[in-house]
Amino acid sequence: MIGLFDRLSLPLLRALDPEDAHTLAIKALRFVRGSKPADPPELAVQAFGLTFPNPVGLAAGFDKNAVAPDALLRLGFGFVEVGTITPRAQAGNPRPRLFRLAADGGVINRLGFNNEGAAAALARLSARAGNGGVVGVNVGANKDSADRTEDYVRLIETFSPVASYFTVNVSSPNTPGLRDLQQAEALDELLDRVVEARDRAHRRGGPVPLLLKIAPDLTLSDLDDVVGIARKHRVDGMIVSNTTISRPGSLRDRETAKEPGGLSGRPLFKLSTRMLAETFVRAEAAFPLIGAGGIDSGAAAIAKIKAGATLVQIYSALVYRGVGLVAEVKRDLSAAIKRGNRNSLGAMIGVDVAEITAESWPT
Repeated sequence: MIGLFDRLSLPLLRALDPEDAHTLAIKALRFVRGSKPADPPELAVQAFGLTFPNPVGLAAGFDKNAVAPDALLRLGFGFVEVGTITPRAQAGNPRPRLFRLAADGGVINRLGFNNEGAAAALARLSARAGNGGVVGVNVGANKDSADRTEDYVRLIETFSPVASYFTVNVSSPNTPGLRDLQQAEALDELLDRVVEARDRAHRRGGPVPLLLKIAPDLTLSDLDDVVGIARKHRVDGMIVSNTTISRPGSLRDRETAKEPGGLSGRPLFKLSTRMLAETFVRAEAAFPLIGAGGIDSGAAAIAKIKAGATLVQIYSALVYRGVGLVAEVKRDLSAAIKRGNRNSLGAMIGVDVAEITAESWPT
């Protein structure tokens, strides 16, 4: 059924303006019915104190307003991350702000945290609170905020009763100055305050894991600081990575590549995977990692796991491959486990890190 849906819908969606296509895809999810497909037991993952039925998640950015997490889980994702959500609603940057690089399997966006705000998302997540499934909440700061750290604190306090986990997004390139929060002094203060807020909420309810999402454009010196500070504050995990402001020399759609914004999809794969491996080395198993950036096949997902990921997230590849990609990736992961005579993916995590970090830097 999903294969038929993809064959019918993808040509239509690709004929539309990218943002209009995204809006239509969100609306279409209301028609997704039925129960979530059962996953083979070997795909189950324990991480951050949570149980994931499979390691394939939907990255933040697709369901910005928590409109359809249950429909997305029914499509076979092991977890869904909604957002990025800001305290107040904001329109984001002017359109056009979303661009396909079809020849490259890539996407450029400069959306700018467009979302309906915390109150709207909270109402939706509260209404589905008893439905189960792992639904993370990606939080960010308003563009015009006078105290961006306070925005994160407020969001942690607001969503603690309904979030399976939090992702602190300080790595979007589309809110001016946001990436400055990855600098050592600012990040130290930010994590100090959001961890304190999370722990206060923990005393009122259950523990909510806290993850940090970073850019792939950090220098290795900056990465040393970021991982060190994350370990100091005992965050529960990191997501590597967000979109890149770089433009690989291999891009074929050179004209569209001139558009400012964050590049995602296949052109991001090599850089984000290298940063994942570098982060794995520095984390020293202090916490699990989620690998994101350029996953468009089962082989790409396996490569992320071998570079240090415990879980993976996809998004941009859905533009070109459709939702059938989720089942394909899971089939390939199951096959990899069986080929290796393993019971789970755990034995594969990080096995290629030494080789990856010895290679020349991706350009």
